[in-house]
Amino acid sequence: MPWNHYRFRSEWLLSAPPEQVFDVLSRPEDYPAWWPQVREARAGDDSSGTALFRSLLPYELRVRARATRQEPSAGVLEIGLEGDLHGWARWTVRPHPSGTAALFEQQVEVRRPLLRALALPVRPLLVANHAWMMRGGRRGLRRWLASGLNER
Repeated sequence: MPWNHYRFRSEWLLSAPPEQVFDVLSRPEDYPAWWPQVREARAGDDSSGTALFRSLLPYELRVRARATRQEPSAGVLEIGLEGDLHGWARWTVRPHPSGTAALFEQQVEVRRPLLRALALPVRPLLVANHAWMMRGGRRGLRRWLASGLNER
């Protein structure tokens, strides 16, 4: 696999019911309210939009996202990504004894020129940066669900 390709997998255990978690995850425009590293999320039309991410390292990634699968009965939300990242990301939400398990999977190629050029030496930093981002998202979602602000 080329050095600028990444596969990520993270599972978040949440105390809220699966339907509630799925509902929150299906509203990307709200992500900046609870996920600190998602700096901006804007809807384009019913199935697409843009997002801006920044974690610990001093760079931002801008993407265009298009919904490719949304199946509430299966607990699956999937998007295709273009821009600084090219690939896909998927949430799979399922019941768990503690409430809900939300599995995040992502397979992307970094397209940003500087990050491509430095792919080999900065790879460990990018992986650590992604892990930091995921921890921030998990903490933020737990607080968001507990606060009741997510209810519409």
